[in-house]
Amino acid sequence: MIPKRFAPVAFGFVLSGLMSLIVSGLSTVRTVGLTEAFLGLWGGNWLTSWAVAFPVVLVVAPLARKIVERMTV
Repeated sequence: MIPKRFAPVAFGFVLSGLMSLIVSGLSTVRTVGLTEAFLGLWGGNWLTSWAVAFPVVLVVAPLARKIVERMTV
């Protein structure tokens, strides 16, 4: 198990992985369609997207929390 102190990083890891999986899948299917090459292309696109998304989520999440705190009562 992961210690609780790493929960924000683990959350960012899981969130960025799932979001990049979905977005890269949609982008790939829109670009090439459901061809025989789709899964290979999607996998490569997903890994590249995740490599960018994970550090971005870690940096942007605190800003997003502050924005939401100001938007809500």
